[in-house]
Amino acid sequence: MSLRDYQETMQRPFFSLAKKRVKPIHYLSPNGQVSVHVSANPHYGMATIWDADIMIFFASYLNEQRQRSNDLSPTIRVHPADIMKLIRRDTSGRAYERLRDALDRLQATTIKTNICAKGKSREVTFSWIDSWTQLIDERRNKVLCIEVTLAKWFFDGVLDQKSVLSVDPAYFDLKGGIERWLYRAARKHAGGNGPDGFTIGFDTLLQKSGSEQSSAKFKASLMAIARADALPELHIEVRDEKSSNPKLWMVMRKDWQGKTPSPAPAPAPVPSGQGRTRRGPVPFTPPAKIEETDLVSAEEMAALVANTARGFRVAEAPANPSTRVSARRQSNKARDVIDPETYQAIRRDFPGWDLDVLMARFDNYIATNLSELPANYSKRFYFFMKSHHQRNKHNLPQS
Repeated sequence: MSLRDYQETMQRPFFSLAKKRVKPIHYLSPNGQVSVHVSANPHYGMATIWDADIMIFFASYLNEQRQRSNDLSPTIRVHPADIMKLIRRDTSGRAYERLRDALDRLQATTIKTNICAKGKSREVTFSWIDSWTQLIDERRNKVLCIEVTLAKWFFDGVLDQKSVLSVDPAYFDLKGGIERWLYRAARKHAGGNGPDGFTIGFDTLLQKSGSEQSSAKFKASLMAIARADALPELHIEVRDEKSSNPKLWMVMRKDWQGKTPSPAPAPAPVPSGQGRTRRGPVPFTPPAKIEETDLVSAEEMAALVANTARGFRVAEAPANPSTRVSARRQSNKARDVIDPETYQAIRRDFPGWDLDVLMARFDNYIATNLSELPANYSKRFYFFMKSHHQRNKHNLPQS
């Protein structure tokens, strides 16, 4: 089943980003035209961003069924295991208990909003699920299926084909509440904007998220997510970082990788006796190790970038003997290139991958995106592996 999410729930604070919240969420757009109020049942708590996975399942289910029939009902019967597998949860007994708790929160949480399907302008109050029940085989004491009746607001919205967006399955591997909300908001905002992407201020993001974090802590969370740059499908980066209101630029990775790099500066003169050989286009070959404290002159970096862009391999290290940056790699083996501590961390955190093959792929990416030349190659490769592992770990061959 292809994954779909309901757009109206992706960019505004319909779900708690914390796992235990009872304080209401109140959102009013800057122009005063859009409002969302979410209140929790004190016994069950508020529906969370992790509970939203279940609503993604139902949006995906309805989208799939719509391709086959126009006669759809908001009451759906499904086996719990089907939900768990699609949203990448285990199917243990404890996992079923957590699913029942999530369904209770979705049924007990009350939303009041003036966002309505099909352009209607009126305020509605609903819960995500009107009701749910388990159908049990009493003789064997086993659950046959669960029957869920979805809110009309959600049901009507999802049936409008233009109101749903695809979701990368790796989304379900994201752990943090802000990280999950930011993926959904970025997917909604940047999805149709091509290489231009979408830019939005940190303060606006805080308001849209409904997070209870302070402005400073929320900003720190966004900065950490941007530095990791591991959201599925999306590239994000901070702009105007030093200003009073920094901004987040978000763009789909497929559009961002297609950008034309800025023209490289003219190559620096090659010292006499150190001629260079034209070898045709070659992958970018970063240094074996760069510490954050290493200092490289602008002239040396310009020469490195220029020669890389033009397919030349520099014959010698930069003329300045004080720098440890070399434009030539002595080995194509990840073990020799990545610093030992980071190499061991990659092996520990992302086991099962051929790092030599993936390092070559990473080099080719850097070669076509020279503006992304990393300050610390080992550290950047670690985050590349993190993103790759999150996207593809379910496809690892079984040992």
